[in-house]
Amino acid sequence: MRRLLILFALLALLVAAAGGLLYRDLSAFAERPLGLPSDGIVVDLPRGQSIRALAGSLRAAGYLDRPALYLEILARLDGSARRIRAGEYRLPAGMAPDALLALLVSGQVLQYPLTIVEGWSVRDLLSNVRNDPILLQTLEGLDGAEIMVRLGRPDMHPEGRFLPDTYHFPRGATDLAFLQRAMQAMDSVLAAEWERRAPGLPLETPERALVLASIVEKETSLAEERARVAGVFVRRLQIGMRLQTDPTVIYGLGEGFDGNLRRRDLQADTDYNTYTRSGLPPTPIALPGRAAIHASLHPAAGDELYFVARGDGSHHFSRTLSEHNAAVRRYQLQQ
Repeated sequence: MRRLLILFALLALLVAAAGGLLYRDLSAFAERPLGLPSDGIVVDLPRGQSIRALAGSLRAAGYLDRPALYLEILARLDGSARRIRAGEYRLPAGMAPDALLALLVSGQVLQYPLTIVEGWSVRDLLSNVRNDPILLQTLEGLDGAEIMVRLGRPDMHPEGRFLPDTYHFPRGATDLAFLQRAMQAMDSVLAAEWERRAPGLPLETPERALVLASIVEKETSLAEERARVAGVFVRRLQIGMRLQTDPTVIYGLGEGFDGNLRRRDLQADTDYNTYTRSGLPPTPIALPGRAAIHASLHPAAGDELYFVARGDGSHHFSRTLSEHNAAVRRYQLQQ
C-alpha cells in the first residue's frame, strides 16, 4: 500500500512538472511573434469557422512554431474561442498569438476604400461602384431610378444625392449598402448646411440649394472662387437673369455630348439649358462636395454678374456686360 501511495505521489509530481513546463511553454508561445512574412498576411475567417480550423491552417503554412493545439488552448483559456468574429484580417509581421486572438475578437476587419469624387455625375458613380472588385454586386442591370427605389427614395432623382468622400468598407459589403451610406451622408451635410444658410437667398428648399451647389462644383475647382461663383449665380437668380452656364447645357445633352460645345447646343432647348430657360434646372447636374454646398448657401457679396475662364483654372469676374465681353476677347478669343 505504501509503495502504491509513493507511486501515485511520484506520478502526481511528474504530471505537475509536465503541466508547469507546458504552461511556461504556452506562456512563451503566446508572446512570441508568429513566423509571418515581412509584409504580413491576410486571413479570411468565414462565418462559423472554428479556432481549431484557423490554427490548423496557420500551422500548415508554417506560421506557428508549436502545434496548432497551442493556439486553440490559448483561445479557450481566455474565452476568445467563443467570441471570434468572422471577416478578413490583416496580420502584420511581428504579431504574437495573444495579439492575434485579441484582433479576431475585436472585429477590426480589413477595410477597403472607394472615393466618390466631387463633380462626378451619378453615372460616373455607378460605373465606379459596379467596377469595384470588393463590393458585392446586387444592383446589376438596374438604372438610377430603380436604384433609388431600392434605397427607399422612389420619387427622388439620383443625381447629386450622394456625398463625395472616401468611404471604407469590409469585403462582402454590398453596393446598395455603400450607396445608402453616401446618400445618408449627403442628407446629413445638406441639412446641417441648410440650417446655417445665409439670409435672403433665392433658394426655397435644400433641394434647390443642392442644384445650385452642383453648378458651382462644375464651374470651378478653386476653393477661393466657390463663394464668388455662387454669388454671381445668386444675384442672377435674384434679378431674374438667366444663369447661362455651360455645364447645365452639357448635362442636358447627356451621353450624346462629344466634348465640343457648339453654338447650336446653346440654342437647343432642354430642361437643363440655362441659356434658353430661366432659373435653376430641375435637378442637380453633378455630385457636389460639402465645400460647394457651403459656398452656395454663403455666397460672396458683391455686384459681379459675369465670369469667364482664364485658361489656367481660374476665372475673371466682371460687373458689366462690356467688361465681360472684353474679358472674353482677352481670355477666350486671344484678341
